[in-house]
Amino acid sequence: MSPDPRTLYLPRFLPYRLTKLAGAVSRSLAPLYSDMFDLTIHEWRIVAILGYEPGLTAREIGPLAPHDKASMSRAIDRLTKAGRLEKKTLAGDRRSAALYLTEAGSAMLAEIIPLAQSYEERLLEDFTPTEIETLDTLLNRLDDKADELRAAMKGAV
Repeated sequence: MSPDPRTLYLPRFLPYRLTKLAGAVSRSLAPLYSDMFDLTIHEWRIVAILGYEPGLTAREIGPLAPHDKASMSRAIDRLTKAGRLEKKTLAGDRRSAALYLTEAGSAMLAEIIPLAQSYEERLLEDFTPTEIETLDTLLNRLDDKADELRAAMKGAV
C-alpha cells in the first residue's frame, strides 16, 4: 500500500527531523553551560558567535543564531546586565550597537569551549572521520540550498 499523498509522515519529513534533532542536541548540551554559568540557549549562542566574530550587531547575529527579535533583545539585555557583553554605539547609525564580550564574558567562554568540544566529540564518537566529513558536506549543501530557496521565495513575493 502506497502512502496517501495528502498526508505528511513527519518522522521522514526532513525539516521536522532537523528541527527535532537540533532541539534534542541543544537540550542535552544546555545543562553544561546553563547550570554552571546561568546561560540560556539563546545567550550561549550569542556568546559563542561574538567570541568568534566580535563587533556584530544584533541584526547581524540574527541569521547566525536564529532567534526572534524579542528573544534576541532579552538575551542581549541579560548578558549586558550580567557584565558579559558590552554595546558600542556605531558612529554612522546611533540606533545600532556593535556587541563585544567583556573580559568576564570572554573568560566564561574560555571555560565553556572545552565543555562544548567534549560534548561534540561524544556526540560524534560512533562516526568515522569519513562519515563526519560527509555529514559536514551534506549539512553545508542543505544550508546552501535552504538559502537559495529562501532567496527565491523572497523574489516570488
